[in-house]
Amino acid sequence: MPTPTRRPIRNPIHSAFVLGSTSAVAASICRELVQRGCRRFHLVARREQENQRLADELKSQGAEVSLETVDLLATAHPGSATAVSLSESFDLYLITAGSLGDAERARSDAEEALAITAANYSGLLPWLTAIASPERIERPGRLWVFTSVAADRGRPSNYHYGAAKAALTTFCEGLMLRCHGKPFAVRILKAGFMATPMTVGKAPPALCASTESVAKDLLRRPDRRGIEYIPWWWKGFMRLVCWLPASIANKL
Repeated sequence: MPTPTRRPIRNPIHSAFVLGSTSAVAASICRELVQRGCRRFHLVARREQENQRLADELKSQGAEVSLETVDLLATAHPGSATAVSLSESFDLYLITAGSLGDAERARSDAEEALAITAANYSGLLPWLTAIASPERIERPGRLWVFTSVAADRGRPSNYHYGAAKAALTTFCEGLMLRCHGKPFAVRILKAGFMATPMTVGKAPPALCASTESVAKDLLRRPDRRGIEYIPWWWKGFMRLVCWLPASIANKL
């Protein structure tokens, strides 16, 4: 029997632009990418020292890395500059930026509510708009955007975060449909719990996927487009949650 051969990737990922590069899942994806031959990275994050550590790690494996320090609270306002780092093209645009924020404080503090919205939606809009330029979506490329299963239904514990992720998901779904039939692929990743510092103490460890396994799964099929749940079983779980009557859903 002949040995099965892996279908070649039509457009290998040799370069990556990463917004939110100091997140645990972004770092894992970058490490997996460099092992698979990606040799150029542009890392954008708020935490400069952590970003530099990731850059040093990637450089030690032969990658060329440039860095940019950005606060999404600033880019949420009109006129923010994102054109410099997006003037060149990349094979992959990875968006993992986001923050749970302080949900309790946001209930009575409009400033915190707006900060959560900026970190998870409005601060990303200038970047997404620049990435999905009319010229760029006519060329081969990929945009992977991490949203959240929290977008599927409002919950009393985190409705500011969920609302911002829902807005991001809807925006990206429209962008995905705009790119239908074009060589630029949009991939919306609705993430459930992952084993990251953001979920410590907030989720049972048994329900948390490792960021390393998520990175490997995504890169097994890098040319996919559409909406996916991460891990896959969250799709069925969230469908059930959306069917629940409010009297039960309010207790989640």
